[in-house]
Amino acid sequence: MITAIRDVRRAKGLTLEDVARRCDPPTTAQTIGRLETGTRTVSIGWLNRIAAALGVEASDLVTLPDRKDLPVAAILDSHGAHAPRRTTTVPPPQVAPGQIAITVANGTGDYRAGDVIWAATLAPENFATALNRDVLVPQPAGRFAFGRLTGCDGSVTVLPPGPGTQALTISDPAWIALAMRLVRAL
Repeated sequence: MITAIRDVRRAKGLTLEDVARRCDPPTTAQTIGRLETGTRTVSIGWLNRIAAALGVEASDLVTLPDRKDLPVAAILDSHGAHAPRRTTTVPPPQVAPGQIAITVANGTGDYRAGDVIWAATLAPENFATALNRDVLVPQPAGRFAFGRLTGCDGSVTVLPPGPGTQALTISDPAWIALAMRLVRAL
């Protein structure tokens, strides 16, 4: 199995030690290095641990024969745009179970018309993981609320994007969807 652990780690600006500390349970930088280089076999368990530490899906860390990855032409940082030192690719977005999409028809807050927001559905016991993030919340009669999750104790409170908006409280929603990825045409 060919992994992209090193590419993803470097793209996120993390050191081996950073990733090792973020693993649950923590591990050593040497172990992460061995897994990156293939001197130690990457099991599914390790792949999931490292993906969680990097904040990506496990599938983003493996090169699959039927998936076309995008070549990286340049890296943009605080010093400008420059060519990568070696050939690098990034995986295209992959749909995961429980994901939904939200399309933006008119600009509001930080969102522009034409944006597509990918979101992951969360069960009530996981609502707290979305605090201070944008979420979609179902309401009665097929309506929805969208905004920053500011509270989740039985009911959820969201602050819609844009100036002059008031917080909305929705009682006992069955699920919420956490905004995970913004797709925007330039």
